[in-house]
Amino acid sequence: MIDVPVPATRPPNDNRSTVGRRILGLHAWLTYIFLYAPIVVLVLFSFTTDTFGVRWTGFTFEWYLRLARDSRMINATINTLWVATMATIIATVCGTLLALAMERYRFRGRNGMDALLYLPIVIPEIVMALALLAFFSFAFGLLESLTGIKLRMNIWTVIISHVAFCISFVVVVVRASLKGFDMRLEEAGADLGADPQTVFWRITLPLIMPGVIGGALLAFTLSLDDFIISFFTVGPGTNLLPVEVYGRVKRAITPSINAISTIMLLVSMGLVFLSQFVQRQRD
Repeated sequence: MIDVPVPATRPPNDNRSTVGRRILGLHAWLTYIFLYAPIVVLVLFSFTTDTFGVRWTGFTFEWYLRLARDSRMINATINTLWVATMATIIATVCGTLLALAMERYRFRGRNGMDALLYLPIVIPEIVMALALLAFFSFAFGLLESLTGIKLRMNIWTVIISHVAFCISFVVVVVRASLKGFDMRLEEAGADLGADPQTVFWRITLPLIMPGVIGGALLAFTLSLDDFIISFFTVGPGTNLLPVEVYGRVKRAITPSINAISTIMLLVSMGLVFLSQFVQRQRD
């Protein structure tokens, strides 16, 4: 037999691979620095003794103590928490029922309803804010012309507006939890004599509860942090935390603004992490 020489395979270029990994690593670090360095600076300057909050001149908790004595900021925080709580409750209940209807039933106009539910997620927030402002202006004007009752925007218009965009996020999260739902469990409960209400409360709801809680936490976070829609739909005499912070920033940036921003950042991050943890528990 004649041995035919087999050409040796070319070894991979280890140097080129190493250089590529280093470039990707450097790119990742630069991206993290670009995204999070301003947040780190904000948190650090919330503890500075500098009156203007732009130089590090020493460490202090004075600005956090001043927030605790600021009655206007406390009132804005209470209003914001009230809006977020009410919007979350309403959006979670309605969003869960909508998610069940969209996943379980086929009805006329289902595709159109599906598109409408995703609309608040994809459209710019400024567009939705203007649309809600126009809606309230038209509805209040029509009501006044028909009944003589004069209404103006207040904290409830903000709650309704927050429900309008939070409900879509709840539907998305709850529908995701329904994708792997085992219908045989509900059928088994019905075979054992349970009525539809009992099946829902004892079987369906406990199984999808992680998705419901995750959607509620996400809705609360979005409502708590929202500024644009709140700014357009809040009425005179109602003070909300994001709007109050914006008003103070226009006058001057002080360490007090950095302090309240740090608190809002920590609360929002905590709620997001809690939402992710609850959803992972389901998996």
